[in-house]
Amino acid sequence: MPEAIGPAVRAEAVPDRQLAGIAELGVPAREVTEELLVRRDAVTALGAALRELVGTAVGTEVPLEVLRRATADVRGVTAALAAAQRGRDVPSSVDDLRRGQRFFNPVVGPGNPVAPPMRVELEAGAAVGSCTLGLAYEGPFTFAHGGVSALLLDQIMGYATAAAGHPGVTGRLQVRYRSPVPLGEPLRLRAAVVDVLGARVAVRGTLSLAAAPDDVLVEAEGRFMTLRREQAVRLFGDRPRRQPSTAEPSTAEPSTADDAAARES
Repeated sequence: MPEAIGPAVRAEAVPDRQLAGIAELGVPAREVTEELLVRRDAVTALGAALRELVGTAVGTEVPLEVLRRATADVRGVTAALAAAQRGRDVPSSVDDLRRGQRFFNPVVGPGNPVAPPMRVELEAGAAVGSCTLGLAYEGPFTFAHGGVSALLLDQIMGYATAAAGHPGVTGRLQVRYRSPVPLGEPLRLRAAVVDVLGARVAVRGTLSLAAAPDDVLVEAEGRFMTLRREQAVRLFGDRPRRQPSTAEPSTAEPSTADDAAARES
């Protein structure tokens, strides 16, 4: 079983990032308590264990009886975790929306088994990411799915806009695939803002092998849109204010309201 990931790694995995519209909604800063840190460690450890499970499951060739026994075991764990679920309109008890720390983000969230997770650092006016994609992300044989490359680039480009002081939501993303992205190889992503025209922020991002950062495999150009307060209210309403306690996670059912949602990148 993987060991729990400590605070130093956790901080690296979820760097601060101003989210589009959150400041306009007046979301308060989150108090960092020992209880919160302990729960974040537990969430991170569970995410790592589930990520290992997913990676192992997509590569397994065990006998049929082992598959069936494992299926029953996994369903038992699912039932235990289902005992207390938050609705989609309630932030996670371990997140800090004001600082942009999202532990279940599908790209950088250490608690999300879908995430590689990508590590992000800010340097010289750019956002730089690193990750390795395993079999769970396979598209063409031995290579990563093209949609995953676009997902990673969208995320790192969002970090670049926030680092430049223009947090926004994705308005347009154009991706050019130069070469396939191999599985199991450390990757490097880089993005930087190239122009700002009012509420429109132009960003360029690249994906390459960490061992050959100048040989671009996939590149993207994007236009991100900053949000005015009225736009943030229309998209998010007052939902981000409803932060559950770490001691009493929400058991609310997901909202069925037909409201618009912005894709966070």
